Amino acid sequence: MHRRFFDYLIIAFKGIAMGAADVVPGVSGGTIAFISGIYEELIESIDKVNLGVFKVWRRKGFKTAWKSINGTFLLALFSGVAISILSLAKLIKWLLHNEPILLWSFFFGLVLASILYIAKQIKGWSAKLIVAIVVTSGLSYYITLAEPFASPDSPFYLLFCGFIAIIAMILPGVSGAFILLILGAYQTAIDTINNLRDGLFNGDMELFKDALLKFVLLAVGALVGLKVFSKTLNWMFKHQKNLTLAILTGFMIGSLNKIWPWKEVLKTRMNSEGKEVTLLDKSILPSSYDGDNQMLLALIFIIIGFVTILILERLGNRKNKA
Repeated sequence: MHRRFFDYLIIAFKGIAMGAADVVPGVSGGTIAFISGIYEELIESIDKVNLGVFKVWRRKGFKTAWKSINGTFLLALFSGVAISILSLAKLIKWLLHNEPILLWSFFFGLVLASILYIAKQIKGWSAKLIVAIVVTSGLSYYITLAEPFASPDSPFYLLFCGFIAIIAMILPGVSGAFILLILGAYQTAIDTINNLRDGLFNGDMELFKDALLKFVLLAVGALVGLKVFSKTLNWMFKHQKNLTLAILTGFMIGSLNKIWPWKEVLKTRMNSEGKEVTLLDKSILPSSYDGDNQMLLALIFIIIGFVTILILERLGNRKNKA
């Protein structure tokens, strides 16, 4: 496929949209890729990236090897993703510290609508699909109650989180940020991105090196997960689509507990910066919240999040009809 510079610029903008989606728990970068019409090309291009590329490079040169993996497409797309994530991470960090109820309310609305969006795609309901939803809902809910089995700052745990979170790039419906949230590593990932940028621009090499190590661990885990999951998830999506969608639906239903806006802190821990952060909390009623529960504003932001997904769905339907 012959593309001009303007075409790759459009792809970069689609990458920016995907990056924005992956920073926000509830919206999947895979969903944005699906809606914008590049999902299949993305999956096929990722699948072509393997050790065989080096053989092509050695025999036929770099240009041929680059074309064989659709390299310019991947570079344009992931450049957009990187720009978006670096730009939004600071805003998300500020909101996490200053307006947590409103931020989680927006996320809650996003996930609530995403559940309906995914469930609507299931065709031919059966007892097996209902059981899959019930079982995965229960499992997901249990995960949200469990104390993380390792510190989010642990190297091996960061590898594991990157490995699991990359599912979002493969399958429409689940956000990588959402999975990091379930694993208790979302804020660590956001802080890592912010520290990486701040350390570089402010000349703080200690901050930069610490953030770079964490970023590399997440990235390596993601790259490994990408190759491990890509073929399996694509096969499931193509051959067991209804079951896959049912599992995703159940997973997201159970995990609503994790993003409920009103929480009571049960345990805290000291992060790598020496700050006290939440390790374990529980959902409570707004009336039991210690402080201003911002009930009216929270409801408004839940609705905004919900409507955001409806708009994306409408755009997707137009794309499919075109």
